[in-house]
Amino acid sequence: MFMDGNDPGVRCPLTHGMEVFGGKWKPRIICVLHVKGTLRYHELHEELCNISSKVLSSTLKELVSDGMVVRSESGCEHVNAVQYELSENGRSVVPILKSICEWSEMFVRDSDDDSIGICRRCDHRDV
Repeated sequence: MFMDGNDPGVRCPLTHGMEVFGGKWKPRIICVLHVKGTLRYHELHEELCNISSKVLSSTLKELVSDGMVVRSESGCEHVNAVQYELSENGRSVVPILKSICEWSEMFVRDSDDDSIGICRRCDHRDV
């Protein structure tokens, strides 16, 4: 954890932000929920394609714990359907993620790196 040089008890706001919505899967989950709206666990898993159930489950728990995603249960006595949707805090991150996507496209366009493509799951133009 990066601390402020003047006060070792103060965390860097950038570091905190990256802990909350950074990493490999958190931004993608946020973008998919923004574009698709409320989704059940299996629907979200299908949208993300190549994420393991264990990683999706733990990442969703972190996002819920950090107040970025709301988890709700609905259904009858015997069958509970768990749904996820962005909280107000989660929606507030979307413009930041959109800016990162736009920067990345500009950076890739100016380089010879053809390994980065446009994400078809959370196309930032819809964000």
